[in-house]
Amino acid sequence: MSPTLPKIPGTTPFDGEQARKGYALNKMCFSFNDAANREAFVADEEGYMQRYGLNESQAAAIRARNVLQLIAAGGNAYYLAKFAGIFHLDMQDIGAQQTGMSKEAFKAKLVAAGQ
Repeated sequence: MSPTLPKIPGTTPFDGEQARKGYALNKMCFSFNDAANREAFVADEEGYMQRYGLNESQAAAIRARNVLQLIAAGGNAYYLAKFAGIFHLDMQDIGAQQTGMSKEAFKAKLVAAGQ
């Protein structure tokens, strides 16, 4: 039995339940390590999602390019970064989306925190 971890408001811990929930989504995102798979996704997003068996909430989050929805649907940040890379988004873009800030404001916040 694993210990109960404290809840962190506004976060979705990636645990065993999330891993099972997001298996198809994360498997698809892992496939984006291969350039041919990235090209296949861009050419036919719907077909590519069907190929990996994404459920409707996962597919809707992919269509919306919404990181928080993808995490809620079982997405792992490391695999989601592969998906974001297709659209030339980096972790600062993702962090900005997660916090509801512009990328510039998010970068400024990071710089200020480091001083």
